[in-house]
Order: sequence, then C-alpha cells, then structure tokens
Amino acid sequence: MSTVSEIAADSELREVADQMSTQARTFLSTASQVASGGFPGAELSLLILATSDLLAAGARLAAIVDVVPPQRFEPDAGRETDVDPLRTALGQMFDGFDDYVEVVDPVLGRELGPASLSGDLACVAEEIAKGLQHFDDGHELEGLWWWQFSYLSSWGERASSALRLLQSVLAHLRLDVEADVAAEAEYDALHS
Repeated sequence: MSTVSEIAADSELREVADQMSTQARTFLSTASQVASGGFPGAELSLLILATSDLLAAGARLAAIVDVVPPQRFEPDAGRETDVDPLRTALGQMFDGFDDYVEVVDPVLGRELGPASLSGDLACVAEEIAKGLQHFDDGHELEGLWWWQFSYLSSWGERASSALRLLQSVLAHLRLDVEADVAAEAEYDALHS
C-alpha cells in the first residue's frame, strides 16, 4: 500500500493533502454547528467562509496532476456518513430560500434544473467525509484521490452553487432595505 506518508514530507502532495484534510474538518464542523443552531445570526457568513475555504483547497486539487493510487480499487472506508440529519436541519433553517433553480451545465446548454442549498451542502459534506475516512484510516493517497475525483465530479460544483446562493441571500439581507432607511443610514454615515 502506498500512501502520501511514503512521499517526502515536503512534497506538494503532502501539502495539498494536509490542507485538504484541515479544510474538510473545518467545513464539516462548521456545517454541523450551524445546522444545530450553534451560531444564530451568523449562519450565512460562517457557511460562506467555510465553503470558500474548502473551494480554495479544492482548486489546488484541480491544479495538480491527477492523483492515482497504485491499487485500482477503492478500499472500504467503512460506514457511509449519514448526511440526512444535516440536510434536514439545514433545510429547516433555510426554509423560504432552500430551493432554487440553476443552469444544469453552463458549458453544454441553458437547461435549468432544481437544486437546494441544504442538498448542496449535504452532498459536499458526504463527499469530503468519505475522503477524510480514507485519509484518517491511513489510506492518505486514496483520500487525496477521492477528494480530487469528487471535486471534479460533484462537490466542487455543488459547493460553488451553494456559495453563490449563500452570497446572494446575504447580499439581499443586507442591501434590500427601504429607500428611507437607506437614505437615513447614508445621512448618518456622512454626518458622523
């Protein structure tokens, strides 16, 4: 079995794997804490930060050569991570803006399809948790391969869509104010 551990400690793969595992843990922790109601009033901002950081780590995965483990089969990572409680809790939290419409594949056409913020975040959590299981079980190269493959095939797109919606909702919450409230705030800012 070959793992990232067998590659030089200062190698690019080691750095990418360590960064990805850190961001995966941070995203999973933040999403779980937000879903449990742990950060009232800061949910959107925290999810924007965690998702952005995870996408930055994913971009590094896309920028490196394809990671190919020596074995052409995926070792059993154990029990699948159950993301249904996360999806349900986030769906309740995002009631009113959870469901949205997106372009299915902007490269191939203009077809629109349904999506949900809670579904997007749960998909991301499930995919990165699977890579983290491999990584933590000592199959670090397999974990890195999984993160890279699933970034390109699923979680990168779902995280990007979620980030766009989170940012749009936050912008509407902060910028969609009555004209008289905006004028008063502008007056106060200019005269303080």
